[in-house]
Amino acid sequence: MRLHRNIVQAVIDGLEEIFGNGALADRIVKKQIKSDRRWGSRDRRFIAESIYDIVRWWRWYLVIGDIEEQDPERYTKVVGVYLRNKEVEFPEWFAPEIPDGKTIESNKEKYSSDLRYSASIPDWLNELGKKELGANWEKEINALNQMADVVLRVNTLKIEKKKLILLLKKEGVEVEEISDFPDALVLKKRRDLSQLKTFRNGFFEVQDASSQLVASFTQAKNGMTVIDACAGAGGKSLHLAAQMENRGKLYSMDIEEGKLIELDKRIKRAGCRIITPLLIQEQEMSELKNRADILLIDAPCSGLGVMRRKADTKWKLSLEKIEEYKKMQEQILDDYHLMLKAGGALVYVTCSILPSENEKQVEQFLAKNEGKYSLEEERKVKASEGFDGFYMARLRKKN
Repeated sequence: MRLHRNIVQAVIDGLEEIFGNGALADRIVKKQIKSDRRWGSRDRRFIAESIYDIVRWWRWYLVIGDIEEQDPERYTKVVGVYLRNKEVEFPEWFAPEIPDGKTIESNKEKYSSDLRYSASIPDWLNELGKKELGANWEKEINALNQMADVVLRVNTLKIEKKKLILLLKKEGVEVEEISDFPDALVLKKRRDLSQLKTFRNGFFEVQDASSQLVASFTQAKNGMTVIDACAGAGGKSLHLAAQMENRGKLYSMDIEEGKLIELDKRIKRAGCRIITPLLIQEQEMSELKNRADILLIDAPCSGLGVMRRKADTKWKLSLEKIEEYKKMQEQILDDYHLMLKAGGALVYVTCSILPSENEKQVEQFLAKNEGKYSLEEERKVKASEGFDGFYMARLRKKN
């Protein structure tokens, strides 16, 4: 494709927003691809793919391009290295001062054996990964650097999987089923889904396969009272409502009102009748004391397990931030478990791959509440298995 100046500039400006101003990559990509109405689908795809790829491989492109981290021209230069690496011919107006192809290839050979560069991660994260995962770290971080598939969850409240597959095909969307994931479909080709009639009718949600394991892991059944205590925009709540066949009570709680407003829209689209969104406040938690048959705590975490879909996570995180998350997880477990009735199940979930956020938190909680809970089951989903990294533990509260 022909590279126009404003398209390349959109990539450069997007990178400056992400790395210079700390903006989220997803938001910037959405903003940049809408900044010129004249752009076609190929132009928008080029901008999105370029920004995401450079964010993912930022440190790698810096070292193979001999670019200093504080170079005032680093955003322009790194785009040049990216394009040269893709063997794209530069237009006359674009002439960043970067090494030639031969030097870049030599630098690749020079730095490829150092995981900090070849996996494009900060030094501190590499040290933490080795400490927590040992010999498995390299395999997992390399898996997390792969592009994520787009996975759909069939909304069984409204449609059967086979019928949805046929309707999607009529809309020009090809999907494949995934073994061992009964409600999951993976897109054969990435595309915008928001304008599809099947989406607007609430026939499916976008939800990674690993995340889809959570609902069945809770063992929630129709007629139960379930609390999704860190619901966010409610992806797991919607799945739980479908699993419960719209029978029972499901309280979806969060501390951010904006997320619950978004959940309310999704509830209507999905046809869920049993979900009550609740802003977490002391009164609500007190009224729900000893009420839940199932208490799902999808705890705030580092998010390292979903890094293939949020490549800028590694640049936004720090050791200090992870310590904050761990304190938050501990506090949430201490405060929220009071909503669970005797004999009920507390399900602790994170999208982290770090044991310190996962099994260590569970061990600590069990030690604090000795004799009150037992660990019934836990499951670790590795990124190297093909989807997001996830941790799930189900604890049974004793009578």
